[in-house]
Amino acid sequence: MFPSSSPETGREPWADDPPPAGGAAPSTGPTVENDEARRSGGPRRLRRGGSARRSDEALDGDDEEETEPPVEVSRQLSLAIAGFAALLGLGLVLGAHTSGPDHRLPFTFVVLTVQMLFLLGWTMVTRPPALPVVLGVGALSALAADAVAVRSSEARLGPLLYIAIGAVLATVLGQLVRRVDRVRVTDSLRTTATIMFGTVAFATLIVLSRIPAGTQAIVVCLTAGAVTVAVARATDAFAAWPRLAPQVPRGAAGVVGGAMVGTLVGAVLGSYLVTPFTPTRAAILGLVAAGVAVLADLAVSYAEAGRLMAGEQPTVWAARHVQGPLGALAMVAPAAYLMCRLLL
Repeated sequence: MFPSSSPETGREPWADDPPPAGGAAPSTGPTVENDEARRSGGPRRLRRGGSARRSDEALDGDDEEETEPPVEVSRQLSLAIAGFAALLGLGLVLGAHTSGPDHRLPFTFVVLTVQMLFLLGWTMVTRPPALPVVLGVGALSALAADAVAVRSSEARLGPLLYIAIGAVLATVLGQLVRRVDRVRVTDSLRTTATIMFGTVAFATLIVLSRIPAGTQAIVVCLTAGAVTVAVARATDAFAAWPRLAPQVPRGAAGVVGGAMVGTLVGAVLGSYLVTPFTPTRAAILGLVAAGVAVLADLAVSYAEAGRLMAGEQPTVWAARHVQGPLGALAMVAPAAYLMCRLLL
């Protein structure tokens, strides 16, 4: 009988083929390793330490980026800013004491001077589009806000808010006229709003001086805010540690210490003022004013560092460094009004 299967069945048909000319038998298994080696260009050579050359170079690059030195803190500049903050707060506090029922012109003149200083400083630093329009509308809004604050029948914050909103809208419309300025309107909207609201915000002090116990609230809040900024900047001059960011020449010790000293000053002033002030209420007003002032001043420092990192050329030296105290007290003014309405 013949077998059911041929003896050649289990053999591979190519097993008897002659080997290739090179003399090496073809591989019958998977060629994944050879393909990977071919794609990677062969095995990676190692250094004597046993690590790959590419890994060491990447680590060296990371170390260089991490060891970038922080921005140097100028002691004279920090002390100068601290002195300006103290003088600005002192001028506004003394001006508030000259205000009376029929004698508000001196304090209005002081407030208008600070408003013009704020407008010029912030405009020169941020450089929004249509600069003449921003300056013109800002000056008109400052005059209108002061006039309304003095001559309105009732001391309220609403009319000032409407003036600020109208100033922002008028500025944006003026920026839309020229094609060159129109391109930057969206990017500069926040800057424009900050300039207009900050300029009008100082008129809140005139409204506050017309409220019973408003002058005392100005004394507590502006003194606390000015002392906070002055102490924070003076501390940065000697101990800007720990650094909040390598690119920002500010330290956490100054920020926290300034807020604590400002709150303490508010509580001390409250113990000398008459009813309805108490040390507790004055401490609350001082705490709010100190927190608002130090955060506004810190935000200005971060914005300045961001502009420098973006490659923008520095503007007028004096305008850049008075921007922080001006912005801090501009934010303290409406905060003082609100706290006076809520607590006193």
